[in-house]
Amino acid sequence: MNDCVFCKIVAGEIPSQKLYEDEEIIVIRDIEPKAKVHCLCIPKEHFALLEEMDERRALIVKRALQKIPALKKTLGVEDGFRLVVNQGTNAGQSVPHLHIHILGGEPLPWE
Repeated sequence: MNDCVFCKIVAGEIPSQKLYEDEEIIVIRDIEPKAKVHCLCIPKEHFALLEEMDERRALIVKRALQKIPALKKTLGVEDGFRLVVNQGTNAGQSVPHLHIHILGGEPLPWE
């Protein structure tokens, strides 16, 4: 996707604060955090919505989520976290590339 900000982050065209990366996903800090800890887990392959993924590719998301317990200290969510997936603009999806919000700590005061 030429205009997708997350595809550009994956390609290294836009800088980000990467916390984790493997061949299928990256985890970055959100530049507009909604909680004390706000990270994004982004599949490297472009899909706007979960339902666009076939079963094999959907396993990428599952495997990514299974890595969170091992990454809890790195992510800063040792005391617990929330996972949020916004599906479509009416649900608050601001970037049309599937991503999972990992939120830890209290919401920030302006939320």
